[in-house]
Amino acid sequence: MPLLIDRQLVNDDSWQLVEEADALPQSGDLLLPLALYNELAGNLAGRRVALRINGDDELSSVLEALERFPMIAIEFPIFRDGRGFSLARMLRRAGYQGELRAVGNPARDQLGYLERCGFNAFQFADEAFSEEFLNAFGEISVRYQGSSDDPRPVYLQNQQN
Repeated sequence: MPLLIDRQLVNDDSWQLVEEADALPQSGDLLLPLALYNELAGNLAGRRVALRINGDDELSSVLEALERFPMIAIEFPIFRDGRGFSLARMLRRAGYQGELRAVGNPARDQLGYLERCGFNAFQFADEAFSEEFLNAFGEISVRYQGSSDDPRPVYLQNQQN
């Protein structure tokens, strides 16, 4: 599965997605759905753990412990599900500094918007990715609203401080 991190194509992804408790490997970096993490949290001491969340998850426990997670993956199960945009903004506004990865079905024309919400990584299905996706980030040159990369609205962006 192709992975872009900070607009660069990356060949190595150390995170192992584990979706069931009995499939937990003895070593390596773990990517766990939030429900499974909550179930196993007491047994993960000393392990590097990332979370996989979606729009149905209750994030209060995550927001209280953001520093524990070097990576949070947000699922985009279908094209029209925009809750991942809101989740990214919520996490960045709460102070999350780690890798924020869009997984599932992020569309090429959404990449610039996803980045502005705080995503810095994108994982695609093999058949959905093209290296032409790398051009998507620079296609929007004027942005009216503030975002995670520049909180100022357009009417303040060109003023001298």
